[in-house]
Amino acid sequence: MSTFGMNSTGNTNPNKSAEIVSPPSDGVSSLCFSPKANHLIATSWDNQVRCWEVTKNGTSVSSVAKASIAHDQPVLCSAWKDDGSTVFSGGCDKQVKMWPLGGNQPQTVAMHDMAVSQVAWIPEMNMLVSGSWDKTLRYWDLRQQTPVHTQQLPDRCYSLTVRHPLMVVATADRNLVAYNLQNPQAEFKRIQSPLKYQTRCVAAFPDQQGFLVGSIEGRVGVHHFDDQQQSKNFTFKCHREGNDIYAVNSLNFHPVHGTFATAGSDGAFNFWDKDSKQRLKAMSRCNQPITCASFNNDGSMYAYGACYDWSKGAENHNPATAKTSIYVHLPQEAEVKPKPRVAGRK
Repeated sequence: MSTFGMNSTGNTNPNKSAEIVSPPSDGVSSLCFSPKANHLIATSWDNQVRCWEVTKNGTSVSSVAKASIAHDQPVLCSAWKDDGSTVFSGGCDKQVKMWPLGGNQPQTVAMHDMAVSQVAWIPEMNMLVSGSWDKTLRYWDLRQQTPVHTQQLPDRCYSLTVRHPLMVVATADRNLVAYNLQNPQAEFKRIQSPLKYQTRCVAAFPDQQGFLVGSIEGRVGVHHFDDQQQSKNFTFKCHREGNDIYAVNSLNFHPVHGTFATAGSDGAFNFWDKDSKQRLKAMSRCNQPITCASFNNDGSMYAYGACYDWSKGAENHNPATAKTSIYVHLPQEAEVKPKPRVAGRK
């Protein structure tokens, strides 16, 4: 059983989250749940990709470490195949590995000229897409060794989100590029981020009509594509305390209710409803930054990684206290379900 209700330094975890057993030995770079089962993947700066089986029994959570594979260098991103059979992972070794969880050895299925920062499986195209610091997107048919198509990006790929047929890619220099995957060789729309500082994460709306963008300045932008919806575009502050401003590191839509979670370097995660412009629930802070997060397939679990995020440099990294932890929170319906609209309010 995992340790319940304890955080990384042994203090009581204020959110009563369960801690995953056998966490990585270095920072967590990505988390993703299987689309079919409560299998959780984490990639880490310790060069490993790990898989756990997570079980919920009432209000308690237990976890079992199932398997792991290694890259030659730190691993930055991960994705599942839609049938839950296979994991993809990319990283600083410039390659994407495909790992069939049935026990077969991982194999390299994609290559870039620099680190692979983002990867996604697109079932509607039966293809893998990878984004890199080499300023390209590459589309891969797993039956061949060369990319089907290479798309030049305006700068280094930092984040990527897919809700077919929509894909939004965030790059350095605050570029946001949207693609219609029915015609992936042409940009659908390119905009500059509505936020003034570096983009950390993007998340496409479930209805594909727009996206969220989060940045290092503790702010999130809500952007619609339709010109007639522009009045619904707004930005809001989050992950701030007094004069302290923290990066928004993760944006995840709830798979059932369409609300979303933000997680940040302040060690907090919050649940929001973009349509009513409301924060549904503010959770208590962990004592380490949250670097990444993921809902499971039915939204009953929310996993988040707590570890040093290097925002304060190497001189502030204390390996003795900077333990890496992965927690699982069980969202209550009141935390993630939109509140009823008040009559007379828009």
